[in-house]
Amino acid sequence: MPLLKEYVYVAPTAVVADEAEIGPGTKIWHFAQVRAGARIGTGCVIGTGAYIDTGVTVGDHCKIQNGANLYRGVVLEDGVFVGPDVQFTNDRVPRAINPDGSLKEEDDWSVVPTRVGRGASIGANATIICGVTIGEWAMVAAGAVVTRDVPPYACVAGVPARVIGRVCKCGRRHGPGPGGEPRSSCGGIG
Repeated sequence: MPLLKEYVYVAPTAVVADEAEIGPGTKIWHFAQVRAGARIGTGCVIGTGAYIDTGVTVGDHCKIQNGANLYRGVVLEDGVFVGPDVQFTNDRVPRAINPDGSLKEEDDWSVVPTRVGRGASIGANATIICGVTIGEWAMVAAGAVVTRDVPPYACVAGVPARVIGRVCKCGRRHGPGPGGEPRSSCGGIG
């Protein structure tokens, strides 16, 4: 029987810590894990097999697709789309052991935060290297590796990701409007 607490749906096979904060209307599907200290907003969808680490903040109305991994230090603002198998990192110099051969412990490294702006979309299998900011309404192409900040309304692709154009709020690529403002064929202005 699924857990229905304050209008939150949690699939029977999902693992959600009691100490996680989950907003009303959110759905967490099979085999997803949400750790203690994670905060997920209202009306979100967390896909099958997604992982939300402690210290992650997810805004309202976000969609996190199957197999995505959000590690400590990630902040998603409202309305962010995270495609299937997207990977966020949180350590710029990952090592399993210290120079003396001892296993690294929590005090042996520092989390490097990452922020994704309102309405941004990240395509399937993209990798987001920690420490970047992805601007509002930006679009990251499938398979891209984001190693530096992405401006608002930018469309980035490649390894490493580079700006290939601009998008409006509807997600379509566009050129500038008469005043230089972002505009697409749909008439949306960024």
